[in-house]
Amino acid sequence: MEYRRLGRAGLKVSALSFGSWVTYGNQLDESAALNLMAAARDQGVNFFDNAEVYANGKSELLMGAALKKLGWDRLTYVVTTKFFWGLPAKFGDGVNEKNTLNRKYLLQAIDASLARLQLDYVDIAYCHRPDPNTPLEETVFAMHDMVARGKASYWGTSEWSAADIMGAWHIADKHHLHKPIVEQPEYNLFHRKKVEREYARLYAEIGLGTTIWSPLASGLLTGKYAKGVPADSRGSLKNMAWMHESLLDPAKNAIVANLGVLAQDIGCTTAQLAIAWCLKNPNVSTVITGASRVEQVAENMKALAIVPKLTSDVMARIAAIFQEVHE
Repeated sequence: MEYRRLGRAGLKVSALSFGSWVTYGNQLDESAALNLMAAARDQGVNFFDNAEVYANGKSELLMGAALKKLGWDRLTYVVTTKFFWGLPAKFGDGVNEKNTLNRKYLLQAIDASLARLQLDYVDIAYCHRPDPNTPLEETVFAMHDMVARGKASYWGTSEWSAADIMGAWHIADKHHLHKPIVEQPEYNLFHRKKVEREYARLYAEIGLGTTIWSPLASGLLTGKYAKGVPADSRGSLKNMAWMHESLLDPAKNAIVANLGVLAQDIGCTTAQLAIAWCLKNPNVSTVITGASRVEQVAENMKALAIVPKLTSDVMARIAAIFQEVHE
């Protein structure tokens, strides 16, 4: 495994990491969740990604139970979670705990997540989306306090604009607060502009790290949706039906087929090539992978060995295949 610094921070994370979105609480039970994390750990993964909203809190519960049973030394792994959407309110209408980054919500949400994860702290707490209805200064002070109280080691953002990230950084800098150190954006061969263009100045100017998600475009870049939705895929889940239009897009699947030909030429799977392409970007701190079977974990990890094969000629061929089709 290769380990990379998280932007300018001292924390080192595995170049390939493991995430629980979609699978935990939807496709997997506690035993399967534990086995997948153990398999990832055996491959050198030290970064495990989660969010309170994943499966309405069940994902954190499963990961927490797995971590408890696995008994790893806490210094040897990184756990993250994210806040914004909130969970179904137990009482009332939840007006202060849905689609928000207000102080009241954030400082209560972290306690609930820690209880589900059975941890004293998370390594990174993310603001899962921007909140235009809460003053940015309020959110920055709340995230600083979360870190200052020892409930998170670092904080970051997910799917924020470069302007909002810089705004938060400057507020923190002005008031000598803990600054956002990392952004978690979608990044894959079909979705590139934010990471490659919008954030371009932030890597050098503020040392922004990135923990990118959906390197396989929700499975599209595996090639398995060329003939429809496989019964055992995430696309077959009822709550993932919204993805069908993209997953079954004939034009996109034709492009993926061309990528598959290139993958065969260099001796790997289409998925491994797509993941390796993400790893090739020096501004990517870690690529979050997902899996529903232990075998998938091992297959994903083989992408590391493909990166040296991505010569300038191979990268040019990939660029030609995806010319004018990425966002």
